[in-house]
Amino acid sequence: MNQEKNKHKELKTPPSGGGGLVIIDYGAGNIQSIKFAIQRLGFEAVLTSDVNQILAADKVIFPGVGEASSAMAKLKASGLDTLIPKLKQPVLGICLGMQLMCTSSEEGNTRGLGIFEVDVIKFSNKVKVPQIGWNQISNLKSDLFQGISENEYIYMVHSFYAPLCEETVATSEYGIEYSAALHQNNFYGTQFHPEKSSVVGEQILLNFLNLKTQN
Repeated sequence: MNQEKNKHKELKTPPSGGGGLVIIDYGAGNIQSIKFAIQRLGFEAVLTSDVNQILAADKVIFPGVGEASSAMAKLKASGLDTLIPKLKQPVLGICLGMQLMCTSSEEGNTRGLGIFEVDVIKFSNKVKVPQIGWNQISNLKSDLFQGISENEYIYMVHSFYAPLCEETVATSEYGIEYSAALHQNNFYGTQFHPEKSSVVGEQILLNFLNLKTQN
């Protein structure tokens, strides 16, 4: 483990064409914990809402914590609601960020960015809501999960979920099987928090940073 940490510390910027890694800062994201997780891997990330910086980045992380309609209002206020769906580089939405990338959310009757063609709905009252804690991911299908075994544990905090759909690349169960991760073209999303998911989460973030950027 110490050797792995030392190997990460030698790395300063993500493999890229020079544009670096951007974490979108729009006032509704768990951005500091994500930045610290990236730093633990030995990489640097820029926190910004600047359109030009986001466009120039080689990788973009789109975080999200809180309520869907208020978060979407913040995106609209800064014009990021029209920018994000047009991005060509790899984009990773985390938790609420992934949900906002969907067609809509029941939370606040929110229209999403429409990147993933699925509607986010609330867990039934048959389970404790929100789901908080460790859960397993299965049916892994994306490069995001290279080196990750089936049924590994990741950390969840959410009351709403994306049902299974064509873009599902990982599943989890909480009263019902649902999408733990989504992938469409250059867009990726995780319902769980990789930055809080120990070594499994670190590997997933590292896999994202190692994705090839399409020119």
